[in-house]
Amino acid sequence: MRFTSFLIVCFFIVVTQVWGQTSAEKPVTLRVVVDTLGIEKVNVLNIRNNQNTITNQKGVCVVRVKTGDVLVITAVNLETRRHEITADEFESESAIQKMSYRITPLEEVNVNENANINETSLGIVSSNQKKYTPATRKLRTAQTGLLDPLLNKMSGRTRDLKKQVKVEEKEKLLLKLDGLYEEKYYTNVLKIAPEAIPGFQYYLIDDPEFAAALKAKNKTLTMFYVKRLALQYNEILLRESHEQETQPQ
Repeated sequence: MRFTSFLIVCFFIVVTQVWGQTSAEKPVTLRVVVDTLGIEKVNVLNIRNNQNTITNQKGVCVVRVKTGDVLVITAVNLETRRHEITADEFESESAIQKMSYRITPLEEVNVNENANINETSLGIVSSNQKKYTPATRKLRTAQTGLLDPLLNKMSGRTRDLKKQVKVEEKEKLLLKLDGLYEEKYYTNVLKIAPEAIPGFQYYLIDDPEFAAALKAKNKTLTMFYVKRLALQYNEILLRESHEQETQPQ
């Protein structure tokens, strides 16, 4: 009995130490490159704390992160990338992310005669059966059973899995948003600078009302919210620009 109590105490000490290490946050220098060239005006978003920054002329920016944080790196002409901060990167306070230019495919028409054939139409899966994404499936597994839910919660695994589910949800919304508006609509109508478009898109999907309208495919509501949020976003950028100009050198 005493030995069991000793093991429990040791377990709590280890979990506390791990929690203390992973909860630390500090600035890490990130360099974004295509081949070996640094790329400027690339948007870098830390999904956990929703902090956003843009790379300079050398493709470098500084982000405040924890180990395991996921950075979403986007630009108008680049393929979107996700970068998870490793323990080594956190320790060295430096990281690098290789990017590739976005290729616009030629328009083509694909005729798929078997488009309606799937696991549901074949009777393999019931039409009313709930479908889980990879992240939600892992979270559900971690929260079921007798001891697993408690151990996963204490070790922080459940928290990390919930964060992955949120990341997955945001990626789905970004896919829905991608291509919904042309770049000239952002720049000419909403008055969003080209380099600020990726950041504005994340600002959009973070708004619960816009996200709900986007999920519901309600074009009227999404148009209403996008115009309102564009005004707010431009005010934020203007205020941040003014604060930077007024800061002592």
